[in-house]
Amino acid sequence: MLAVNRRARREYEIETTFECGLVLTGTEVKAARQGRIQLKDAYAKLENGEIWLLNCHISPYTHASAAANHDPERRRKVLLHAHEIRRLIGKTERAGYTLIPLRVYLKGPWIKIELALARGRARHEHKEELKKRIQQREIQQALRERR
Repeated sequence: MLAVNRRARREYEIETTFECGLVLTGTEVKAARQGRIQLKDAYAKLENGEIWLLNCHISPYTHASAAANHDPERRRKVLLHAHEIRRLIGKTERAGYTLIPLRVYLKGPWIKIELALARGRARHEHKEELKKRIQQREIQQALRERR
């Protein structure tokens, strides 16, 4: 696991997830393998039948020269099958839905990203979700004490 977007599951309601490839340069791959990647404000956008990852910060690789290094905030192309992209086109156009990265991880020699089709939660939904989690935790504690 190289990076996790912890805020995503709290602020969004996840509908479906996709495992995608990511087009990276050499220094980006080396920096990502060191865990120098942040997904905090990142999101994906559909443009001209392609998916682009925006606001994903990959810090410059420390052992490369300034000329050989990459731009930390550049747009990165996301690799998905054409039928999956076609399926996403209609879904992301609905009001309130967006593509957000959940995590970046290694799968063999490749760096993969897990994108989620998600709907943003309203403030009152955050509170309801928190109440449900607290209730579930109390139930689990009561069951453990009873045993």
